Amino acid sequence: MSKLLTGVIIVVAVIAMFFFSTYNSLVSQKTAIDGQWAQVETQYQRRYDLIPNLVSSTQGFLTQEKTIFEGIAKARQGYAGAKTPDEKVSAASNLESALGRLLVIVENYPNLKSNETVARLMDELSGTENRISMERKRYNELIQSYNLNIKTIPTNFVAGMMGFGEKPYFTAVSGSEVAPKVEL
Repeated sequence: MSKLLTGVIIVVAVIAMFFFSTYNSLVSQKTAIDGQWAQVETQYQRRYDLIPNLVSSTQGFLTQEKTIFEGIAKARQGYAGAKTPDEKVSAASNLESALGRLLVIVENYPNLKSNETVARLMDELSGTENRISMERKRYNELIQSYNLNIKTIPTNFVAGMMGFGEKPYFTAVSGSEVAPKVEL
């Protein structure tokens, strides 16, 4: 009887350790995902803070394209008013579109490229967009790992019991694969 009781206690202890270990792992992954989303937002905030200053210093050289800068300002306001990640993604897409139109204009005026201010704006835009892209990529990698983990046996049992659900990937907004067209 004593051996049977010891065996049952050992089995229960192993199951409990597995349960707690799996739960803690899922909590860690979920926390990492939240932290990575914060990094994405940090880069959006960097873009939101940096680009207007650069754009305003460049506006003197591009006054003929006033509508582009108004579009950028409007897109920034949209991002500032966004509350949820989905709203922020949509607002960020609008800002990216406006910035894309600016880049097309700068490409169409080669003499502007030689201007230091415009060159700095181009470098900062490129660097900022690369940072955002990398943070989004890292976010999606964490989502992929987490989603795979909660779908595989035996973790899926603990995930289901404890309410860990699948998380959505960061995806591009419809139409973002088409380059903006600017007609002068």
